[in-house]
Amino acid sequence: MAKDRSLVRASDIGMWAFCQRAWWLAQVKDVAHQDPARLQQGSRAHADHGARVRQAQMLQRAGLIILAAAALFLLAAIIAQLLA
Repeated sequence: MAKDRSLVRASDIGMWAFCQRAWWLAQVKDVAHQDPARLQQGSRAHADHGARVRQAQMLQRAGLIILAAAALFLLAAIIAQLLA
């Protein structure tokens, strides 16, 4: 089965930059990696890191929403004080 080479992934660029021969063996000759457990460990580490980054982004958004709400409440309090 021929591989779709229309999409270049960052991992392909990284593998090629690290070792062109390893990239060629894996992508062109379809040779299995000598240490697949290490590849799995790296994939898990990347997935875990991605989950932590997504969580940090979500918490940052929540913080910005809380900050905006606090600013609106402060503005409302100032306006109410001026009108009283």
